[in-house]
Amino acid sequence: MPPLSLPNIRRLLAANTAVTIVALGSSSTQGYHSTDIGHSYPAVLQAELSAALRQTHVAVINRGIGGQDAIEMTQRIEADVLAIRPALVVWQVGANGAMKRLDPDLFRTLVFAGVKRLQDAGIDVVLMDNQRAPAIMASPRHIQIGQALADIAVATGAGLFGRGALMDQWRDAGHPFSEFVADDGIHHNDRGYHCVAKALSASILEGLGHPEAPVRSASSRR
Repeated sequence: MPPLSLPNIRRLLAANTAVTIVALGSSSTQGYHSTDIGHSYPAVLQAELSAALRQTHVAVINRGIGGQDAIEMTQRIEADVLAIRPALVVWQVGANGAMKRLDPDLFRTLVFAGVKRLQDAGIDVVLMDNQRAPAIMASPRHIQIGQALADIAVATGAGLFGRGALMDQWRDAGHPFSEFVADDGIHHNDRGYHCVAKALSASILEGLGHPEAPVRSASSRR
């Protein structure tokens, strides 16, 4: 996973100012099928970054709402993101769009506009693509949705956290998708959320040039 370009967080750290991150997304941001909210990926991400960036306060605000995708999320950018004025938004989007067969061109238009709106407000953006889960992979739209996110990242300069590619790496290392996916065949289990958060934290810290970026291993546990 490549390091991320995060000029806003770099600036805040240099000024010894608190860092606020908003995790915008659907149920896999909200934390469906985790044991509790403390096992959601935003909560684990906050713990990981706080441990590494001890010189400043780091807050990761969970703005995941189950069942939503690009249409609903773009409608709440003002209230759930811009009003908070974060340094960074991690936008997990596309899973419900794939499963509900959202038109890929509409998806692309909505997400592109949302990213530009966030960037115009001076916010760094990282897009998070879909998990390798049976219900999502069965959708004929999941490949198009994933490609749209990759294209938007290139076109806008936003970061892309490739959750799907990350899970492919875990599988190739001998850890099947089922180790990280709950029994519903859609959401992560606790291990999946934890490993995703660890990997995202590592990408953020690498992007900041942090000397103690954690190792992103599928075998990592709390």
